Amino acid sequence: MKAPVLYILANKRNGTLYIGVTSDLIKRIWQHKNNSVAGFTKKYNVHTLVYFEQHQEMMEAIKREKQLKKWNRSWKINLIEKGNPDWDDLYVGLIDPR
Repeated sequence: MKAPVLYILANKRNGTLYIGVTSDLIKRIWQHKNNSVAGFTKKYNVHTLVYFEQHQEMMEAIKREKQLKKWNRSWKINLIEKGNPDWDDLYVGLIDPR
């Protein structure tokens, strides 16, 4: 999936959240899951893809990222649960879309 994408990772249901953007979602989530890059997600074990949305332009995705980072926690949780009520790891469906 090579397109501008905003994504949210979690370490568990209602746990620590991380919001990011990328142009290659599968590669970026693989990097998070394999602790390839030092930082927040490695330190706090935040590896489960619980939400993502595609955008036409990278600037749109970045604008949305900044917007979501300003949201309060309950709004973020509601956004996740609206499309993923069980907090499933959506990465599995990206790499094996059966």
